[in-house]
Amino acid sequence: MLETKLISQLQKIAGKEAVLTSKEDLTTYSYDGTTTWAHMPDVVVLPTTTEQVSQILKLANENGIPVTPRGAGTNVSGGSIPIKGGIVLCTAKMNKILDINKTNLTATIEPGVVLQDFNMALAKQGLFYPPDPVSFFGCTLGGNVAENSAGPYCVKYGVTKHYLLGLEVVLANGYVMKLGGVTVKNRTGYELIMLFTGSEGTLGVITKITVKLLPMPPARKTMIAVFDDMEVAGQAVSDIMASGVVPAKIEFVDNFVIRRVEEMTPMGLPVEANALLILETDGSPAAVEADAQQIVDILKKSGAKDVKVAKDANEAAMYWKARSAGFAAVFGAAHTVMAEDVAVPRDKLAEFIRRLGEISKKSGFFIQFLGHAGDGNLHPSIFTDIRDKEQFARAQETMAEIFRAAMELGGVLSGEHGIGLEKQRFLKEAMDPVAIDIMKKIKGVLDPNNILNPGKIWEEGA
Repeated sequence: MLETKLISQLQKIAGKEAVLTSKEDLTTYSYDGTTTWAHMPDVVVLPTTTEQVSQILKLANENGIPVTPRGAGTNVSGGSIPIKGGIVLCTAKMNKILDINKTNLTATIEPGVVLQDFNMALAKQGLFYPPDPVSFFGCTLGGNVAENSAGPYCVKYGVTKHYLLGLEVVLANGYVMKLGGVTVKNRTGYELIMLFTGSEGTLGVITKITVKLLPMPPARKTMIAVFDDMEVAGQAVSDIMASGVVPAKIEFVDNFVIRRVEEMTPMGLPVEANALLILETDGSPAAVEADAQQIVDILKKSGAKDVKVAKDANEAAMYWKARSAGFAAVFGAAHTVMAEDVAVPRDKLAEFIRRLGEISKKSGFFIQFLGHAGDGNLHPSIFTDIRDKEQFARAQETMAEIFRAAMELGGVLSGEHGIGLEKQRFLKEAMDPVAIDIMKKIKGVLDPNNILNPGKIWEEGA
């Protein structure tokens, strides 16, 4: 527990109403989107200004208090769990859209801006910010940067890091550092913005973000393809990407999710399908028509049982609603859901799906998966119960086999969710030991007292 004097100092910095200490409030900030991790903080602070963040970090650094930065807590890697107690520094109230510049195609926002709110503000001006994690209704831009979030649109448009122009970051000692600016080109020194992007709150607290924007595509078209065989669906994705046409989105949904979504919200999905691919193409009307026809032709040649083009925006929205409901369908299916986000090369997708089937048969665990197939980024899930120690241990080993299978195919531990607590023990298998040592040294330079999100990414003492 923190001393009463320190609580009082935090209240003086941020205001009494912004410092939470009740058991109910602390419990609310003790978990994230995972079902396997939870730990109570000693106090939660919700600053509203960069200056307050600076003072909080300075106080914490001087007193050796752990600080866990947090946005909306939608992350699913254990990254925002205050595993060492101390302060949860939640930036949710720093939620102003500071500037949208239609001429320069840039925007500056605070870290607590909810992605969907940002998207709606941009849409009013005919603008578009592509990175779109499925948690867009609740996730915040600060968390998106800290995790380098992705989503369905990233097949064509790239991930969060591709849209960052400038950051304001508060370092562990309270120093406020500004990086980048509002120009599309900037070759001034090392790319330090990228250092903080995907750093999972271990190097600094992001307090302002400047991003580049795109004009809203004037036309788009959604297609849905039904497959009897999941491997065939995976190969179809590779065939599309090899054809020269690049869809805006290619999403994979398995039979489990199809059935669960139909149970929760009936919308006429083909419940007999073993897999669905949901695709979107966008751009000028003529290009959209041509790309859509080419994609439909490839899907049919690649073994799709049926291919349907959405007749209007409402039908398209229904299909994308089915995809966005996928995580809710999965996480409500068991007491403990181990959900990961490995990524493999796109030409290895069918082989990885086959490997998942082999691992499932060998382990006895049903392995559910959906994901961003166009990126080779799947989200395999195992249903278990953490209260059953023997079963949970077997589930953990099964997930380890999934990770190793992905890496054997040239893949990676995480495509978008980060390492956090979930994948720490595998980092040494996935990265060059010298690279891990360099990361630790960077951490030591920026946060010598190890107060920022300690205990994450790599195993302590490893």
